[in-house]
Amino acid sequence: MPPSAPRGARRRKIRRRADMPLLGGARPPIAALLALLLLVAGATALVLGDHDRAAVDKAVLSSQQRVAEDGALALRASLDESVTDLQRAAALFAGPEAVPADTVLDKLGKVYNKWRGLAVIDPAGGTLLAARGETIPLADALTNKGDKDNKGNKAGNSGKQDGNDGAPASRLVKLPSGETRMLVTAALRDGGKPRLLVASGTLNVPGISTGENRSLLVVDSAGTVLAKDGPSITRTAWAKRAAKTAAAAFGKAPEPGGHPGASGQLMGGPDKKHRTAVGYAAAGRAPGETSPAGGLGLSVVTSVKVTEDAKAVRTQAFGLVAAAVLLVLAVLVTWILIRTVQRPLIQLYLESRRIGRGELDRPVRRFRGREPARIGAALESLRGQLQGGRPTRTGRARGGFGTRATVIVCGVVLLAWAAPLLLLLNRAGSGVTVPKQLVEDQRRRTDTAADRVRKALNEGWADVASVAQIVGAGGGKDDAADKAVLQTTLREHPRYRAVYVLDGDGKVLTRAGASPRHPGGKKPYADSVAQLNTSGKEPAVAAYAAVPGGKGRTVVGEYDPQFLISMVTRPGLGQVWLVDDKHRIIAADRQHGFRAFSKLPGSHLDDLVTKARKDTNGTALLHRAGGGSSLAAAASFTGGGAVRDLGWQVVSEQPASWLELPEYTAQRRTMLAGLLGVTAAVACLGWLHILVIRPLRTLADQAEALAGGDRKTVLFPQHHDEAGAVVRNLELIRQQLNQLNQKQSARPSGRN
Repeated sequence: MPPSAPRGARRRKIRRRADMPLLGGARPPIAALLALLLLVAGATALVLGDHDRAAVDKAVLSSQQRVAEDGALALRASLDESVTDLQRAAALFAGPEAVPADTVLDKLGKVYNKWRGLAVIDPAGGTLLAARGETIPLADALTNKGDKDNKGNKAGNSGKQDGNDGAPASRLVKLPSGETRMLVTAALRDGGKPRLLVASGTLNVPGISTGENRSLLVVDSAGTVLAKDGPSITRTAWAKRAAKTAAAAFGKAPEPGGHPGASGQLMGGPDKKHRTAVGYAAAGRAPGETSPAGGLGLSVVTSVKVTEDAKAVRTQAFGLVAAAVLLVLAVLVTWILIRTVQRPLIQLYLESRRIGRGELDRPVRRFRGREPARIGAALESLRGQLQGGRPTRTGRARGGFGTRATVIVCGVVLLAWAAPLLLLLNRAGSGVTVPKQLVEDQRRRTDTAADRVRKALNEGWADVASVAQIVGAGGGKDDAADKAVLQTTLREHPRYRAVYVLDGDGKVLTRAGASPRHPGGKKPYADSVAQLNTSGKEPAVAAYAAVPGGKGRTVVGEYDPQFLISMVTRPGLGQVWLVDDKHRIIAADRQHGFRAFSKLPGSHLDDLVTKARKDTNGTALLHRAGGGSSLAAAASFTGGGAVRDLGWQVVSEQPASWLELPEYTAQRRTMLAGLLGVTAAVACLGWLHILVIRPLRTLADQAEALAGGDRKTVLFPQHHDEAGAVVRNLELIRQQLNQLNQKQSARPSGRN
């Protein structure tokens, strides 16, 4: 630019050139803060809208999906247990000599009562060797192809053997009466002649209490209803749609960590003031998981009629006001930071560069703010020294507000907006209307969990009883053979930590696995599942089965505590505990953990457990305390079996705030807006403080030291930004002052 150009134009050109090479500094965090606050304001206005309750609450729909998932898991576990029980029972008869077919069926009949029919077949000619119970369709038992009513189940019936040593795969067949049966086959490898052990079981709906308001269906992959319970719903259009949707969902990859099979929810048609909430879940299997029943194409569909609530949660005005306030604060804070931090830094850079270039004709302008004022005063002192003046101590500028204090005030202003949203405003409180259906679903799911644990313990006892039959066949004369049977049982049944044989006085004769916990010197318990301790670090529970003709000998299978934990772990049910007859905790879900034999956390839970002992269907309540609500339920073991004397119960509790109700959704979104505001303020202001404010305070100290006469300290920038540019200019000024001092020192010697 020619010298004749106006001074103002030359100054503006210098300003533009000064801005171009600078990276980082004060401008990026201030711009980021403004952008983030605008985004938070927009999100606050959008997410805090009115939440209509005219339709069924999403929490009720999600609950039906959970109920269906519980049913699908229970159904799959029951069918898988039937398959594995028969296969393991058949394996226990393996030996060099063939066991008579009638003897095999008699021994199985004494242990298991789950099958409607049992048979031993010669697979070569299809000859029936022995049979018990209802007639089994031999043609279906001997073929690997699915029947005509089950053509869609090719995944389970296409000739695969389910790891059953050549036996046909399990399949579903329909009897002439219209009932559906599950056929399970296992190879008998005793002696040299192969035989097949076949069992037929009823396909029942899962152990979920239905009542007058709930319907439950089991459908195959073609959408055909195979079993049902509750009110008749199969003729309604939505029921057919639910069955088809559940059937179509079968085979889809499950979500990681979710239900092992597709699941979902549907909204049924309205009926006066009611709507129907539908949940479905496929009884599938996760990738790499072994489950014979998981390939049968079965799904569970559950439905319940719920009353609509026309009320709405009004939060839109609140969201708009909160967003408007944040917009005003964002503009105000940005303007303050630009005026007190960004603009002074750029002006300090221009002034320091002017002095470093030797333009000393005009004084350094005065700055507001403590650190800019200190640096400006130091630059004015340095300008005078370059003109021949002496070093002076500029002193700390007392006027103005410190930049760090300015950033703190801006942070407090933004937190004053965000903290109430995060902690105080728009709270749901304890007066939220929780649909009765959710309380009822909590009870039903808890009852299902109790039934699941009860059946698993009874199945464990049946496995031990089948082992006792094999041990008894040897008469106790071959300890090596007994030990081999125990080791096989322990290897094939992960539910046990140890399996062993006791004599009539409680002495361990043979064992496999961990050390036995049976009390020393105490006689074995009668055929049952028993609790071995009431204190200690780990609960001890075992199944006892007497050896037939064994003169007091008893086979014991001790359950692994992790097995009990896995039985009570269910998503969407909150905290779940398995308690004994004294309300002491035996197991709890994996997410929350437990301390063995500790008490339940709350007197209301103890009262609930006491009440549940008198109600065979379990009980539930909506507990309100301390400004919050929770759903709690308890269910006792019912149905008898080996666990009839335990007196155990399953207890669950779920905070109402975890539910997807409109009030709690509005609360969570309000808290999210506040959290986003806190995050934006802390992140950007922290960024500004670390990269700008702290270096600026250090720069003020360096400038004052240089103005006070420190010529030895070399100044170098830490960052390529405005503060770093000022440091580079101060270093140029320091070098010029040293050169000036050298010239002044050399003048007297030159005159001599």
